[in-house]
Amino acid sequence: MKKMLLCLLPLVLIILSNVEQVQGISAVDLSALREIKNSLTDISSSSPNPFFTTWDFTTSDPCSTFAGITCSSSIPKRVTTLNLGTGLSDSPGLAGTLSPAISNLSELTQLILFTGIVTGPIPSQLGTLKKLSIISLANNRLTGSIPGSIFSLPNLHTLDLSHNQLTGTIPGSISALSDLKVVILGSNKLSGVIPQLPAELLHLDLSNNEFSGMLPKRMPLTLRYLSVLGNSLWGPLNTLESLSELVYLDLSMNRFSGPIPTSLFRATLSSMFLQRNNFTGGVPQLPPTSSLYGPGSTVDLSHNYLTGELTNTLTGVETLFLNNNMFTGAVPRDYVESVYSGNTKTLYLQHNYIAEFPVVEGLALPDSVALCLSYNCMVPPVPVLEFMACPASAGDMISRPVNQCSAFNTSMA
Repeated sequence: MKKMLLCLLPLVLIILSNVEQVQGISAVDLSALREIKNSLTDISSSSPNPFFTTWDFTTSDPCSTFAGITCSSSIPKRVTTLNLGTGLSDSPGLAGTLSPAISNLSELTQLILFTGIVTGPIPSQLGTLKKLSIISLANNRLTGSIPGSIFSLPNLHTLDLSHNQLTGTIPGSISALSDLKVVILGSNKLSGVIPQLPAELLHLDLSNNEFSGMLPKRMPLTLRYLSVLGNSLWGPLNTLESLSELVYLDLSMNRFSGPIPTSLFRATLSSMFLQRNNFTGGVPQLPPTSSLYGPGSTVDLSHNYLTGELTNTLTGVETLFLNNNMFTGAVPRDYVESVYSGNTKTLYLQHNYIAEFPVVEGLALPDSVALCLSYNCMVPPVPVLEFMACPASAGDMISRPVNQCSAFNTSMA
């Protein structure tokens, strides 16, 4: 019997070799693709674009016929990219689980799972795929923690695991990934502190999780996009003062406190969301040419404890929310002229202690402008009052009670 098996072994190897030659793909990769298909299924086989329709294992060359597969030019061919699902808006996506057999695709550089209802854990075996540069498994129902092995992948550039049900923490080993540029982990149930990050990270989205503590002491100077909205983070923002490359910042709905760094008030940081925190102090006065906001810019400082008179710094911001603070004095005329010219399309100043909104004679407010001045220490001018469009949350009261304004040494205008 043993001799018979030894005699059959060369025949088996020849058959496997022939399979590779006929199908053009490594037998190991072909077997892995079978297991991957067995663990996943199209949510609806009657949908316009069922993904697995093309995965016919009797085909002559899966590398040229399987949807979502790209292979190397070597012989035998090896799978280098695996895009599971169509990614089309009219496709409901895939269900099932991710097979650990993905790790047998040893030449894989890109793994993408499009929107669906895939459940279960992320296979820890992905950490063996040393050539992986992109992992995107967003908008599914994956559970468990992020395998620590992923944070040892030397070539990892992009990690997107957002909109799942992942728990646990981010391991400190992430800081050693020198090639990692994009991390998107928003809308999960991750917790703990944010560890030290890779030095050349460009994009970080940790929004809508359960992170706590302060921001890392040393933030990547290369960051252009930073969102941590909807967590339980606290402390001052002095770690952000040197981030001169930022163009998008969202720290809203946390417990940050202290003054807002002056360096954040600049035209290049055209989207800044700091609402619903505990910030104090005011908006700094910058030289006239230091802040030239323009079309598309948004600044939201609402629902904080900011005080003092408004400065000209935020002149020209297209969408500006300063409501629910403790600002006093008159609205700068530059703001008013920006509203009348249509450069500022939204200006919310309700629920402050503002005493004056200058009127620009001879001009009418554009219909495209959303302006709210209610519940301040003034009665808005008639032309403005007739035009105002406030959100329902502003309430019905046009002005504050006199005694509240007296407490801020502000008389009703």
